[in-house]
Amino acid sequence: MAPQKENVGLLFKLYCLTVMTLVAATYTVALRYTRTTETVLYFSTTAVCITEVIKLFLSLGILTKETGSLGRLLTSLKENVLGSPKELLKLSVPSLVYAIQNNMAFLALSNLDAAVYQMEQSPLIGFGAIAIAVLCSGFAGVYFEKVLKSSDTSLWVRNIQMYLSGIVVTLVGVYMSDGAQVMEKGFFYGYTHYVWFVIFLSSVGGLYTSVVVKYTDNIMKGFSAAAAIVLSTIASVILFGLQITITFSLGALLVCISIYLYGLPRQDTTKLQPVESKASKENLIHV
Repeated sequence: MAPQKENVGLLFKLYCLTVMTLVAATYTVALRYTRTTETVLYFSTTAVCITEVIKLFLSLGILTKETGSLGRLLTSLKENVLGSPKELLKLSVPSLVYAIQNNMAFLALSNLDAAVYQMEQSPLIGFGAIAIAVLCSGFAGVYFEKVLKSSDTSLWVRNIQMYLSGIVVTLVGVYMSDGAQVMEKGFFYGYTHYVWFVIFLSSVGGLYTSVVVKYTDNIMKGFSAAAAIVLSTIASVILFGLQITITFSLGALLVCISIYLYGLPRQDTTKLQPVESKASKENLIHV
């Protein structure tokens, strides 16, 4: 039974890794497309805000199905959201960090290539933005994993708590960054079908990431992001005529090797414990 469970766990991890990688790679390339080919640029801050709103409504829908009725949903929201200001404050930390990360992703892909290595417009701004995004992603992922696994609260309740805070944070970002222009041109200025597709990918990817973090770990999310770089590079070669360097090829190879090593089954060391205990007892007898 143990090997079978281990195989199921490995298959689940591979499935999660595959889906997250495909979504992340598609999102990266699509976002890059909307920031470089559109004649009228939309406000990236409003896109990040709309993403949080969509994730909130999706989480509410899933929680409704989980609780079984609208009455139970309202009770759960009253107890865990409205009646738990400390929990809302706790989840505002990853909300803020994720908001910074998402805005930095828009900034980076507006100044760097989708593969995040070939400089085009403003390399210093692009690399600075991607560095901040990576740091934010790592911290927020570990923090959110700790919150999820330190209590029995429903994943979707936690998501609702985080997305409520996220909406407030991103609205502040819209006001501070593009407030005057949004008032003049409109909240949805420059939105096209491709922009809505990017927002959809970001929303689905965010929800799926929370599920993966809940049932696996944050390391899986990191490997997915790394593997997405490889896929987005291939797509960029086809769509944007990118030229792959030796340095990037070596980096991609290391990513693939690390994913393979991470997927290897762990060695069972439980059988070694009795032997060690027996040896310790014999040493004590001789002493």
